[in-house]
Amino acid sequence: MNNPASFLYPEWPAPPNIRALSTFRAGGVSKSPFNSLNLAAHVGDNLDSVVQNRAIISRDLGLPTEPIWLEQIHSDRAIEAIYRPLPEQADASYTSKTGVVCAVLTADCLPLLICSKDGLQVAAVHAGWKGLLAGVVTNTIKALQKASSQNSGYMVWLGPAIGPKCFEVGAEVHEAFVRKHLRNESAFIQVSKDKWLADIYHLARIELTEMRITDVYSSSACTFTENELYYSYRRDSQTGRMASLIWRES
Repeated sequence: MNNPASFLYPEWPAPPNIRALSTFRAGGVSKSPFNSLNLAAHVGDNLDSVVQNRAIISRDLGLPTEPIWLEQIHSDRAIEAIYRPLPEQADASYTSKTGVVCAVLTADCLPLLICSKDGLQVAAVHAGWKGLLAGVVTNTIKALQKASSQNSGYMVWLGPAIGPKCFEVGAEVHEAFVRKHLRNESAFIQVSKDKWLADIYHLARIELTEMRITDVYSSSACTFTENELYYSYRRDSQTGRMASLIWRES
């Protein structure tokens, strides 16, 4: 049998009943170019391998239930994490129920894990630049607030994503973010006439600050450069996906 999978855990002062982590790419059974702990069923990997990989993380983490997997579409849609026959099209899920595992898949896009300070609510968000621009982070926070009868405040962990020195975007992306909010200008560095480097971590922090959330913690990883640890779509094109998971135990 394969070696146990290893995981990246947030360094944040979450309530003791909150469990949160991101997977690395090692510790699974998938063959190249998906080697080895690919958790995505939509990238061309052998589906039996994906099923085995999902079973591995469930076993190694002692997950209370199967994660709520989403059909991610780079949208602004956040849904309640409820078990359905087929994955729902959305880019974030949230719950206040014990033992329900919210999950997102990434390979350069930014995963955000969110919990309320009273430990009663959790959410997972998939935020590429399209989702960030559309407002998926804001929509998720609003959904959490609407679902809660009391507001204890929230804390957020920014999981592994492409780093600010590697995320090159066109002028249209830069212009769209600056049109949305002038503060977003600080997340870009121009490198040529039509190219910019974007800091997706910083863009998320700006969005969270607009929502008055300042308890934000970050992995500071770079999926593009840390090849042994992470999948990167920009680096490899055909590749696997890591998962970021969060749930409450009681």
